[in-house]
Amino acid sequence: MSKILITGGAGYIGSVLIPKLLEDGYEVTCVDNLMYEPTSLMMASINKNFNLIIGDARDEDLMKPLIEKADVIIPLACMTGAPLCNKDKTSAITVNRDSVIMCSKYSSKDQLIIYPCTNSGYGVGEEGIFCTEESPLRPISLYGKVKVEAEKFLLDKGNAITFRLATVFGISPRPRLDLLVNDFTYRAFFDKTVVLFEADFKRNYLHIEDAADGFRFAIKNPQLAGNCFNLGYSEANLSKRELCAEIKKIIPDFVYLVSEIGTDIDKRNYIVSNEKIEKAGFKASRSLPQGINELVNALPLLKRTQFANI
Repeated sequence: MSKILITGGAGYIGSVLIPKLLEDGYEVTCVDNLMYEPTSLMMASINKNFNLIIGDARDEDLMKPLIEKADVIIPLACMTGAPLCNKDKTSAITVNRDSVIMCSKYSSKDQLIIYPCTNSGYGVGEEGIFCTEESPLRPISLYGKVKVEAEKFLLDKGNAITFRLATVFGISPRPRLDLLVNDFTYRAFFDKTVVLFEADFKRNYLHIEDAADGFRFAIKNPQLAGNCFNLGYSEANLSKRELCAEIKKIIPDFVYLVSEIGTDIDKRNYIVSNEKIEKAGFKASRSLPQGINELVNALPLLKRTQFANI
């Protein structure tokens, strides 16, 4: 039985991924400080192959023996998103970069690290040109910069598979309402309106179940180590305007307005090719409408102030 170590596993992606890994028959150890939703792994906790350690992924004395015993290491612990990183720059660097480098430092060439990087590393792409794994990385936020630095360290060592994740959406035991699809769907459902700034800025999107399945694919394909992959839903390279149009198909009384005055503090604007990971054997399959419908069904249970990163 393979042993998997996950940091930050109680978070948005980890709380979807861990139950899948336990169902696959892996032994999973999760290190998390439970800074957000402490009940997100409640059901996983009853599985005999699951071990939760409440601790800090930056704690070298804690992490070193855990890393050395693992077959696969998935460092999900992260200060996620530019606003949160700007609010606590020290933690952004020590969690998002330094703790990942520590995982690499104590791992051997026979261990596999699977790392979630981000499309944010592309910053501002060229209009009409898809970003591939060979495209220049030009992050425009501290969040993007430290994620790119961690990825470079891992790829230079050669025992890691890295995923440049598209903007993830969908329901999780640890929901997040700050992510764009989730945010806009929440506003459409409750407020019935959104005002768009720089409405034609584009990005790629990825259903959270596909994100989790991407990690499962990587575990089963360690021969891909040394590679980075864009991971997103290829049919969803959409502008904010186009995203709102998709939401309106499901919430017909939703009104979105495009402002010609003002700007968005988030300047990311790119379209992304996922051809490399698809040729390797994994293709995201869950559509944007599927995720929006799932969000609509779950939104009556959620409160924005309870499920934001800042």
